[in-house]
Amino acid sequence: MFKLKEKRMPETILFIDKEEPSLNSLEGMFPDRCITSLNASNVEDALDYLRNKQIAVVFVDSSMPDTGEIDLLSKIREIAPYTLIILMTTNTDIAKAVEAISSGDIFRYILKPLDYSELTYTLENALKRFQIVRSLKTLNEADMLSVVQKIESRDSYSSGHSDSVVKYAMMIANAMDIPEDVKRDLQYGCLLHDLGKIDIPGKILNKKQPLIKEEYETIKNHPGWGAAIVKHADLSESIQNIVLYHHERFDGAGYPSGIRGEDIPLVARIAAVADVYSALTSDRPYRKKYENEKVIDIMLLMKENVFDPEILDIFLYKCLGLSRPCFETINK
Repeated sequence: MFKLKEKRMPETILFIDKEEPSLNSLEGMFPDRCITSLNASNVEDALDYLRNKQIAVVFVDSSMPDTGEIDLLSKIREIAPYTLIILMTTNTDIAKAVEAISSGDIFRYILKPLDYSELTYTLENALKRFQIVRSLKTLNEADMLSVVQKIESRDSYSSGHSDSVVKYAMMIANAMDIPEDVKRDLQYGCLLHDLGKIDIPGKILNKKQPLIKEEYETIKNHPGWGAAIVKHADLSESIQNIVLYHHERFDGAGYPSGIRGEDIPLVARIAAVADVYSALTSDRPYRKKYENEKVIDIMLLMKENVFDPEILDIFLYKCLGLSRPCFETINK
């Protein structure tokens, strides 16, 4: 069943479709929902709505006659950059719709004739994305924490994980004398590093057995999905880099881009060390947390292939104060 939770006020959605019968049928699709639905059968009326109201989601017929499809999408993004665009299309135009998703022009596409279940499912996800973007674009820490809590509430084992990643990343940043503005982005980026998991099915997040290949491939999408959200919210490039690259490896075998070494942004290399330490010292669905000595042994085995070795040394010997050779001599 289609549900919108924690709503303060109705969201407004807009359907742009030249076919009046189609628009009329859509008017009755959302009775008793926290949604205000508007319809426009021509481009001028649609753009007027977008200029004068906050529209959360706009459904656009791919064959609107008054202007080219790309022109219309560009106008919508120009007038309402945070509005999510869903393209209503036919089988013959699927390739164009997929290309538009890949380029970031639209959020999703749905096929005509419209199916109620598909429409409500797609709308639910779009509204969820809009509400997150609206919260994030303020750079208000309380709003960010609210978003993080929503993410972590889907996985009982990850409760408090983002906070601990921030804690360890700040320890590293302080030890490295990183400038305050970079530390601020590092804090926000670490808070939001798992943002893309909002789109991961709960049955995968909470699976007690090892993930099969297909499930792991789904998990590997979360950095890209999260980065798309923070980019949509106009957050800084450093924050985007943390969300997108925190699973890259120093040897280039990470994901999603397979970049290596210092090509991985510094803030993402710091976040990677903090993220893994937090994960290893916490219970997970498929294992109990490791003792700290075991965690250190595991992370040392990951030195130079997974982690930036200098950052790992700073964390282990400066931040955690391990009684081993100091970081200045460890690589000699």
